[in-house]
Amino acid sequence: MKQSANHVLSPVLHRLDVGLFVRAQALLDEEWLARDAELAPLLPVVLARGVGQDWHKAGTFRHHLVGVARSLALWKQPKDIRLLGLLHSVYGNAFVDLVKFDASSERGNLQALAGEGAEHLVYLFCTMSRTQFVQKLLAGELAADGSLTLEKNGPEPRQTITLTAYEVAAFAIVSMADSIEQWFSWQEDIYSRFPAVDASRPQGVHWAASLWPGPMRPSSRMLSQISALGHALQHPALKSQLPLPPVFAHCSQPLAASDEAAATALYWAVIQQDMPLVDLDVATATLEQAVRLNPWVGEPQMVLAQLYLSAGRAQDAALAAESALQCFSAWGNAWDKRVQWDAWMAWTRILLQSAQEGGWPQRLDKLNNMALR
Repeated sequence: MKQSANHVLSPVLHRLDVGLFVRAQALLDEEWLARDAELAPLLPVVLARGVGQDWHKAGTFRHHLVGVARSLALWKQPKDIRLLGLLHSVYGNAFVDLVKFDASSERGNLQALAGEGAEHLVYLFCTMSRTQFVQKLLAGELAADGSLTLEKNGPEPRQTITLTAYEVAAFAIVSMADSIEQWFSWQEDIYSRFPAVDASRPQGVHWAASLWPGPMRPSSRMLSQISALGHALQHPALKSQLPLPPVFAHCSQPLAASDEAAATALYWAVIQQDMPLVDLDVATATLEQAVRLNPWVGEPQMVLAQLYLSAGRAQDAALAAESALQCFSAWGNAWDKRVQWDAWMAWTRILLQSAQEGGWPQRLDKLNNMALR
């Protein structure tokens, strides 16, 4: 990490990992999955089950499954884990009623397509209590050998299962990718304080929260939970099971819930232009503080880079844009879901190019002409 030229005011920023960025670039093309020799054979089968038409949070079910698989590919996860990401809800689960394969009659079909190891992980992930999994992992209830005992979904009395250390690591990593791909303000309200959701709240009373997609504000709670799931992977029995995701400094740094909440509020205040609009000093200071509190997502840093360019601070803009690009490259999904990950990547690269080459337009209408070279 590095500081910008303005050491007093500016936040700590990240250096770009070129190898990570190159991996991310390869995933920008919508056809990346069709070129993945290990995942591509499953794609027609999954699409044939109508996933491209099913609603899912901020997009379609296809968009969600591909987005989760994209993060796992970026994080260099092995074949079975990437297949788990692509298929992680196809048997349905306690959170969604989408059932694309009948677990009572089609497990053999999926085993033939994905392999027994991957199908076993998919089946466990769909049938275990994911609420209990998150709660116990966050509470540090792992055994010394990394195993975790919890209940399966279903009516009482529920069956108890014990996950191995490998399964715990796999499900933690897939849960991180699953959450970052889908979570935003609408889901944060209807599933408020997940995993401790109050199931007694009537929809009619909370009608304003129910209106989809809502304001599309980034989550104020989920990112700190994802950081805690990642930090659980530092358990001695889990740390070497699978490649650690590159987010949060390879899952070594926590994000406090209070810092996440404050950073999101500060970022959204700038996006909503809830501050002085004639000069940009207040918006810049607000975003700098947001990045200090939460330096792990790219969107605040990207907007900060554009403010620096508007102020003629090309060196600071280059540092902020490079740091934003590193964050986007580490996640493979957008935190702010108003536009998709590839669009955030593209505009950030334009900002970095402009800062490095001195090509930021003085005329407002010329922003429409911006293009990568």
